[in-house]
Amino acid sequence: MQPILVQSLSRTWSGRTYRNCQNIRLLSSTQRSSKLRARLEIPPPFPVTKTCPEPSCNCPPTPALPEGLPIDHEQALNGTMAAYAQQLLICTGQPDWTSRIEDDGENKGWGNLVRGLKRLLGRGGPYLDPFNNVLVTNSSIAPAASFSSATASAFLFPSFKYIPSIPVNTASSPDQATDLTTFVRAYLLPERLHDMHSSLPAAKQADMTRSPDLASNFPGVIDINHSPTVLICGHGGRDMRCGVMAPALKSEFKRVLQARGFSSAGSDGTTVDGLNHANIGLISHVGGHKYAGNVIVYIPPKMTVGTSSELHPLAGKGIWYGRIEPKHVEGLVEETILGGKVVTDHFRGGIDRSGDILRI
Repeated sequence: MQPILVQSLSRTWSGRTYRNCQNIRLLSSTQRSSKLRARLEIPPPFPVTKTCPEPSCNCPPTPALPEGLPIDHEQALNGTMAAYAQQLLICTGQPDWTSRIEDDGENKGWGNLVRGLKRLLGRGGPYLDPFNNVLVTNSSIAPAASFSSATASAFLFPSFKYIPSIPVNTASSPDQATDLTTFVRAYLLPERLHDMHSSLPAAKQADMTRSPDLASNFPGVIDINHSPTVLICGHGGRDMRCGVMAPALKSEFKRVLQARGFSSAGSDGTTVDGLNHANIGLISHVGGHKYAGNVIVYIPPKMTVGTSSELHPLAGKGIWYGRIEPKHVEGLVEETILGGKVVTDHFRGGIDRSGDILRI
């Protein structure tokens, strides 16, 4: 009997489910020397295409990178995205930040939000959970017009929500019903704890689990159902590869999407969801500067293909790409945002709406 290669559709690691097509070799002791193998081909969990098509017109040149900061073209990109549960995308209205985003935004609501979340979710915080990795990311998308130093605005993916007013302080008195802790408990804690927490007291487990009923304290929350969101790492304060590449990519995404009938977010941050609207923003560090340009595309859960009623094949998913240059933007728009295919040559990883991590 010859060895068999079986491809696994999913595996679990650190409490997350990973969907992939990883080869697992099943060999008996008498078969180890055999070189005969039969492959059971299992397709990726979404439509794919290998490469970006060539652009249909002249596109901007790839910006020259700083000396000594090359792009890594050797390492395979698939699997270079770190697993995460949710990404909180904070609206700052500015295109770059200091190396440590918690040191930025002094006396501003978005800066206070970053620092408050670090106190609650970070090392030593009451809601620290190594199995619930929440990415706290700054974005250039403008906050709601009514922002102040006491509140901030943010998107939440892959929950596909926009929260226009998040209180950034913890309660100073028992009479204060809504504070940052309320937001964390309503939206950022896991719906179910990892099995490693089973030995904790029941009260502690309850404290570390999401309380969806608290979401009623945030009546202005908007579901992102129709607008794709394109995020480009532009954190020059952390690494100039992304700082140099991102502005050119943002301009090209805006140009290509507008040519296909999409409007993009205004400077006041008032439009966040709608048919033929796209959110485009620069973001802070998400890992992998050596793979610049780094792009994340979130496809909303009710997006359809073109003018048809057919649900988009990537609806509800977030797709991470690396080594993106201006010449690739048109191809990503056509293949991924409009066509529903993942470009495997640039794929770093992904996440679906349930929080499962996507691999190929």
